[in-house]
Amino acid sequence: MFGYYILIGAIALVSWLVSNKLKQKFAFYSKRQLQNGMSGREIAEKMLADNGIYDVEVISVKGQLTDHYNPKNKTVNLSEAVYNQRNAAAAAVAAHEVGHAVQHATAYGALQMRSQLVPIVSITSSMSQWVVIGGLVLMFSGALGGSGFYIAVAGLIMMGFATLFSFITLPVEYDASNRALGWLKNKNMVNQQEYEGAEDALKWAARTYLVAAIGALASLLYWALQVFGGRD
Repeated sequence: MFGYYILIGAIALVSWLVSNKLKQKFAFYSKRQLQNGMSGREIAEKMLADNGIYDVEVISVKGQLTDHYNPKNKTVNLSEAVYNQRNAAAAAVAAHEVGHAVQHATAYGALQMRSQLVPIVSITSSMSQWVVIGGLVLMFSGALGGSGFYIAVAGLIMMGFATLFSFITLPVEYDASNRALGWLKNKNMVNQQEYEGAEDALKWAARTYLVAAIGALASLLYWALQVFGGRD
């Protein structure tokens, strides 16, 4: 168990470092005002229109880095710092979230797969580790015969769904960023310096998802070793 705490601590540290770097990048590129003078909301609305999407609303939400696309009610939700501001960071984030709306409109496969996993992961992710631990306790205590092993395996399967969700999220996020950057460049929405800032900001945003996916896989492998190693 001590090894697990070391693993989780290391992943948490890397996650904090990447998240902190993202906030620094966002703050830095928020100082680069767009030459075209467009706000995040205006950027999002234009990108939607350029992609022939007219049934998605762009709205403002509270918080920092709380930007997201909601496929259920078809809304691009931009944080106040993105919705109203007219800088490279706001343009990057707004275009990225519209990238998800474009994915939804074009039935992008990875997004559809992730959406199908949402109800499963929302139920299993919070309890999977406890199911595994409970199974291990039963295994080592010898209670319920060999049932402990199968309970632990069931927990691993539940954990596996969360890990799969994390990895499917990667192409979804990278594709949304590529759509955003492609549109910003092809439509001449930003100059070269602004484009480089948008690209750098989105690169660090993507790394937060990469760290999360690696962490989920590492945790799954650790518990799998405990379950299958403990059976010997």
